[in-house]
Amino acid sequence: MSERRLMRPPSTFASDPVDRATVPTGEVAVSVVTPCYNAAAHLQRSIGSVQAQGFADWELVVVDDGSKDDSWAVLEAMAAQDGRIRPLRQAKAGAAAADVYKRQAAARGHYVAFLDADDTWAPDFLGTMVAALDADPGAGVAYCGWQNLGLDEARSKPYVPPDYESGDKVDTMLGGCPWPIHGALSRLALVRAAGGFDEGLSSCMDYDLWLRLATGHRVLRVPNVLAFYHHHGGEQITRNRTRLAMNHWRAQRNYLTAHPDAAAHLGRRRLRELTAGELLHRGYVAYWQRDLGAARAIFRAVMKLGYGGPKDWAYMLPSWLPESWHRTLLRLRDTSATAGQRPS
Repeated sequence: MSERRLMRPPSTFASDPVDRATVPTGEVAVSVVTPCYNAAAHLQRSIGSVQAQGFADWELVVVDDGSKDDSWAVLEAMAAQDGRIRPLRQAKAGAAAADVYKRQAAARGHYVAFLDADDTWAPDFLGTMVAALDADPGAGVAYCGWQNLGLDEARSKPYVPPDYESGDKVDTMLGGCPWPIHGALSRLALVRAAGGFDEGLSSCMDYDLWLRLATGHRVLRVPNVLAFYHHHGGEQITRNRTRLAMNHWRAQRNYLTAHPDAAAHLGRRRLRELTAGELLHRGYVAYWQRDLGAARAIFRAVMKLGYGGPKDWAYMLPSWLPESWHRTLLRLRDTSATAGQRPS
C-alpha cells in the first residue's frame, strides 16, 4: 500500500460549518431510531440501555420490520410503560430498505442516533455526545469508541478511533467504515439533507451514510468507549461476508461517482488500493477462514476489476472452477502442507 498523502481535500467536498440557527430544534433533543426484526430476545437489553441514559430528553422510534416472533408484543408493552418509546409496524422490507430507515422522517429530535435492536449504549452515551455537539456547532457528527462483546478476548478489547479530522479525511473514510452505526450522533437536518440511507444497499448502509456526511461536514471525536456491539448466534447482517464486501464496494463506487473531485484528488492508484484492494483483502479473510463460498464470489469480483498481482491471481483463478473441484484442490494443498511439516 502506498503512503497516505496528507493534504486538504478540494473545497468542493471539504467540511462546511453548520449554522445551528438554520437547523430547527425539534420537540425533543434526540431521536433514537431502531429497526427491529425478530429481536424479542434482545429488546429488553437494548431498549433498556436507552432508558438507562442519564440524559432523558429523547424519543425512541422502533420499527418492527414484520417480525415473526414476539417483538411487537414486547414493544407494545414497553411503550405502554414509557411514553418516549414510539413503536411502528410494517410488512417485512429488510433492515436496509427505505421504509425502515426512512422512519427517521418520523423523528422529531434536533439530533438523531441509530441503535440496532441487539446492541447497547453506556448510560452516559447520549449525555456525552449531545454535550460534544452542543459545544461545537460547526461539527455535523460526533463519534465515540466502542467494544465488541461475545467474541474472544483478542477481539473484545475496547477501541477508541483516531481523530479523523487530521490527515486526509477522504482517503480515510474511503478506507472503511470509521465507526459502528450506534457509535455516532448526528444532526438530524444533515442526515435528511444527505438523503438518509440508501435503499439500494442490503448492508453497509451506515458506511454509505457516514461516508457522505463525514466528507461534507466536520466530524468530532469523543474519546470514550460508549457503544457496545453484541455478537450472538442470531440473525446479523454482518455474518454474510459476500454481501458486506460487495455493498462496501458499491458504497465506495456510488460516492466516487457523485464526487469526481474526490477521485481526482486521490489518484487512480490510490483509488484502486482503497476499492479493489479492500475487496481483495476481504476475499482473503474469507478464504483463510475457509468460507469458500464467500471467497469465491469476492475473488471473481476482484478479477473482473482486473486487480491483483500474479500471486493473488494464483489464489483467485480456481474460483472459476466448480466449487467441488476447488474444495478438492484445497484439501490436496492442505494435505501436502501437513505432510511437509512431518519430521523425516
